[in-house]
Amino acid sequence: MPENQPKKLRVAFLVSRFPVLSQTFVINQATGLLDRGCEVDIFTGRLEDGVKMHAAIEEYGLLARTHVLPSVPDNYLVRLIKGIQLLVRYGPRYPRQILQALNVRRLGLRAVSLWALFTAIPTLELPNYDIVHCQFGDLGFRGLLLRDLIRLRQQQLESPTRLVVMFRGFDISAKLQSEGDRIYRFLFDKADFFLTNCDFFRRRLLALGCPPGRIKVHYSGLACDKFNFQVRQLPPNETVRIATTGRLVEKKGLAYSIQAVAKVAEYYPNVHFDIVGDGPLRETLGALIESLQMADRIHLLGWKNEAEIIQVLSRSHLFVAPSVTAANGNQDAPINVLKEAMALGLPVVSTTHGGIPELVEDGVSGFLVPERDADAIARVLIWLIEHPQQWPEMGRAGRTYVEQHYGLSDLNDRLVALYEQLATSSSQLSYEQSACSLEDLSMLVPPL
Repeated sequence: MPENQPKKLRVAFLVSRFPVLSQTFVINQATGLLDRGCEVDIFTGRLEDGVKMHAAIEEYGLLARTHVLPSVPDNYLVRLIKGIQLLVRYGPRYPRQILQALNVRRLGLRAVSLWALFTAIPTLELPNYDIVHCQFGDLGFRGLLLRDLIRLRQQQLESPTRLVVMFRGFDISAKLQSEGDRIYRFLFDKADFFLTNCDFFRRRLLALGCPPGRIKVHYSGLACDKFNFQVRQLPPNETVRIATTGRLVEKKGLAYSIQAVAKVAEYYPNVHFDIVGDGPLRETLGALIESLQMADRIHLLGWKNEAEIIQVLSRSHLFVAPSVTAANGNQDAPINVLKEAMALGLPVVSTTHGGIPELVEDGVSGFLVPERDADAIARVLIWLIEHPQQWPEMGRAGRTYVEQHYGLSDLNDRLVALYEQLATSSSQLSYEQSACSLEDLSMLVPPL
């Protein structure tokens, strides 16, 4: 490589499942990095089949860059048997890498428990990486393993692999409620850098002990050029079309929007509500719609790809996203569906919840109401229906805010700049500093 040519960054993403239609942020970052000359591989715990594909997955050949991490059996006898099978299969071809994965002196309990061996298998034929980027905080344990396995292989330790851990929602809300607020203690000591997708979660991580000098907010960006702004107007006697998109789960608060639209219909029978998405609550929400006798006005449309979602939103006038804190503690950041709606010029109705107030300016681009308050949602929707002259101004305000704060191109530039800064940093943790103790390990896997 010529001396004046910059080094091509190699990045490994860790995700739980791929591809997931609702996780466009992973695709947007991967394709953005590829556009900027980086090499990207995706490591996933499960490869999803039969899902609607984002067009970029095929365009960029992301499935060819995706590698499945073997599951680590909880049963230790089964784990040992499968571990021996892996040794027999891969040991003769990759003796050095396999021995490194079993290096108890460097990897400690992670080698003894065979977690390192199972993690190393998909990387045997792949090159080293400059950055390992965990797209969710609960993947930090595997990310730490992958980083340290790669460091064992690297010859030039002046530029070792860096571990970046991103927190996005359930991993810093529901995960804490179920596992306790010490669950990420080991990551705070041993990972190289942390990102959150909103300041709400950044403050929470700081309160848990995350080092202030190693954390930044990095929003999930939106390719605004894909979402053509439209001035929303309501011609006389036209049906008022309200829309929402998202998984049909408790956190999205869809029952409250359904109840709210039913209340609005008592005053404005020409209202129509499209719900795009699917999930475990589909049957429950369908039954609620039937009980309210709103099946002719409220429709569950199922999953749609990005182009289909844009089509639904383009014919809508208003958008509602009444996120709530779920019973398990799960909370939302500034959700992408709100960004999409605002980019298209839709006035939005959402809740004072999680990181959403960082996106929606109450009274400017839309309205924020308390969680779980169908009456409040209904009152705001009625006000908007009665004041359609305010829609264009609200729509323009939302579009401008999304462009200024969530533009995908600018955010991908910042991400590459962060990677480059980390990759060229001279500081690093030693192998001994990055090794997990038994207490740390027990937080994420059954005790040995």
